[in-house]
Amino acid sequence: MPILSLQNVRKEYSTDGQPVRALDGVSLDVEAGQFVALVGRSGCGKSTLLNLAGAMDFPTSGSVLLDGVATSSLKDAELTKLRREKVGFVFQSFQLLHTLTVLGNVELPLLLAGMTNTQEAARERLRWVELDGLGDRYPHQLSGGQMQRVGIARALIGGPKLLLADEPTGNLDSTTGNVILELLQRLSRERNTATVMATHSVEAAALADVLVRLRDGKIESVERR
Repeated sequence: MPILSLQNVRKEYSTDGQPVRALDGVSLDVEAGQFVALVGRSGCGKSTLLNLAGAMDFPTSGSVLLDGVATSSLKDAELTKLRREKVGFVFQSFQLLHTLTVLGNVELPLLLAGMTNTQEAARERLRWVELDGLGDRYPHQLSGGQMQRVGIARALIGGPKLLLADEPTGNLDSTTGNVILELLQRLSRERNTATVMATHSVEAAALADVLVRLRDGKIESVERR
């Protein structure tokens, strides 16, 4: 069973009273361990697809199945639990809390879930992203690449089956961006985590197992490597 399955998904918004179709009949399956890149011009539907995949938004029609569960069928508490247990999010702007240490940022999702004794799990994730020993620093003491690696460690803290990355290298130089992309590749291979990345970068997309080209809310092509 796919970790993520979009079935004939349409998503419409209203802008100035006029309907705008962000996604138009999109069907896509993502398997465990796959690294999928979504590419296309701004406005093609990449971010909308990520929001639907992470149960942050819901289709106007069609269905989104996350680990076999239709997201539109769940109540708020069930959605929160599904996101916490199944999905990790990585953002272009890192979205770290600057009043918390690196370790505090990584363990925060577990603390918000009511868990205790979370520091060792956070340290293990920091070791995996090769930031062992930086747990006591604050985000402003890190480089952009280090902050993004903290973001990945935080996204992995709950052991998600699906990682969603929105332009994860967009604020980084090419060398630092390649380090982040290599981590995402490792994530798929070593942890069997499905990764869906939205990107404008041809170089970033070239490292994915599956390249999905979007145009005007539709899938233009799917290339499997």
